[in-house]
Amino acid sequence: MIEVDHLEKSYGFARALRGISFSVSKGEVIGFLGPNGAGKSTTMKILTGYLAPSGGGATVGNLDVVKDSLAVRAMIGYLPESTPLYSDMRVDDYLSFCAEIRGVSGKKRKQAIARVVQLCGLERVTGKNIVELSKGFKQRVGLAQAIVHEPPVLILDEPTSGLDPNQIVEVRNLIERLGEEHTVVLSTHYLQEVEKSCSRVIIVNHGEIVADGTQEQLLADQPAGGLRLHVRGPDAAVRAQLTELLPNVRIELVSQDDQGCNYRIFVDKQAAPIDESVARTIVKNGWDLLAMYRERPSLEDVFRKLTIAPEAPEDAVPQEASNG
Repeated sequence: MIEVDHLEKSYGFARALRGISFSVSKGEVIGFLGPNGAGKSTTMKILTGYLAPSGGGATVGNLDVVKDSLAVRAMIGYLPESTPLYSDMRVDDYLSFCAEIRGVSGKKRKQAIARVVQLCGLERVTGKNIVELSKGFKQRVGLAQAIVHEPPVLILDEPTSGLDPNQIVEVRNLIERLGEEHTVVLSTHYLQEVEKSCSRVIIVNHGEIVADGTQEQLLADQPAGGLRLHVRGPDAAVRAQLTELLPNVRIELVSQDDQGCNYRIFVDKQAAPIDESVARTIVKNGWDLLAMYRERPSLEDVFRKLTIAPEAPEDAVPQEASNG
């Protein structure tokens, strides 16, 4: 459905994209991740016809994004980071306008608007001016305009930016439902959205792809998580016994309260299991073992490992130039 081939983009001497390549199959939901200034929004703007590439190319549905720009735009529902709304219009009038300019004919237009109003949960606000809506409802209206023409591809840039936790959950659930019918490219800083909604993850940093795979594939290369303990007992004595049991292992006191002490034991991925011997030591000394579990590596661990270093090259694109 989407093919990106050695795509490049420069803003003057600053290189936003450095020859990235990837493909998205029909029906996939892709999490497109990266720190600010990594090139995410630049890539999305090229795919949607807002920007021309400096080199390489891209196709959507086998149509070239430059040569067949209008046809490509007809295939895409796009929600940019700044939601494109006319605040002085009523919600229903705005959706009708968007459907009309998307080529949805009169009889089908009414059905299309009813469908997106129901899907996006806008029934209570269709008669209101957009300026009156909360940020959450404005995001829903933005999503509704992106899907009113039933495009096969959705490109969503930070769809939950600035929302409160309840609104984030509502929009996230909506995106999950949309992923059942569309090919979706989702850019976000909320990794929970990606973990819940996306079948595959692409991470970009400094204009280059640094990871591409399913969550399981990306997590498989991460070191094993630590062993976490919650023990009711004297901290000094507990740590002394654990250090004697595990002389070459780092043991960290995470927190301490009236209920006891929380420890993290850092275990190498190849190390022999120690859970049973640790539990036996705690119980043998007469202390209460309140909890013990293995930490699992997360998508956040992968993201930080791949993007927190090294420093940006001298010709990296300024954040304000790329807007992501």
